[in-house]
Amino acid sequence: MPMSEEKTTHFGYQEVAVREKANRVREVFDSVADSYDLMNDVMSLGVHRLWKRDFAANSGIGIGDHVLDLAGGTGDIAALLSRKVGINGRVVLSDINEAMLNVGRQRLEDQGIANNVRYAIANAEHLPFDSGEFDAVTIAFGLRNVTDKDAALREMFRVLRPGGKAWILEFSEVKPEPLKAIYDAWSFGALPALGKIIANDEDSYRYLAESIRKHPPQEKLAEMMTDAGFDQVRFRNLTGGIVAIHSGVHS
Repeated sequence: MPMSEEKTTHFGYQEVAVREKANRVREVFDSVADSYDLMNDVMSLGVHRLWKRDFAANSGIGIGDHVLDLAGGTGDIAALLSRKVGINGRVVLSDINEAMLNVGRQRLEDQGIANNVRYAIANAEHLPFDSGEFDAVTIAFGLRNVTDKDAALREMFRVLRPGGKAWILEFSEVKPEPLKAIYDAWSFGALPALGKIIANDEDSYRYLAESIRKHPPQEKLAEMMTDAGFDQVRFRNLTGGIVAIHSGVHS
């Protein structure tokens, strides 16, 4: 009998074996970890900081909450949330990439943030946490890099307590056509060139631009969250849909 064809998925605009994608993504972030924050400032002209502040400020996360920050990278979201949960709360900063997590740990320690933050290397598709362990789960600019997004959403639902909320901040589908044309030119023209100059890595930033276009648009992601079990699913566009904030409640 002929061998069945191996399952594939997208890595940017390339088709790769499903089993290879996580390693390919890990290699990208190993490469860019040291320059990641600088490139974020350059890529977004600093606006990513406003998006993240909006995300944290409107999350409803408060004193005493236990929060899981998935794909937390260099710790921007964890830093904001640690102040919201206070000394009696806890933020678990997790990432599948050890190099990114190490940068995040060092940055938070340099800011004097230590007592209420823990760290975990974790694959969003197979979380090493108990069911109902967290009051909230956040993921900012990480879901589009996950191979099986449906599995990740189900895991987010599983580790939330009843009534807990998931919050997703991610690049999305730009709505106004004039803005879309400008955004595409910037993404595919300027970003790889800046990646080459600043991070000495043109290919990784070309992948990042492509991965945004392969991510589900707002309505589709909302549907995926509902299918994963979430109730009261909502989304809100920022900057014309360049990014969107999705939320859902564990019913």
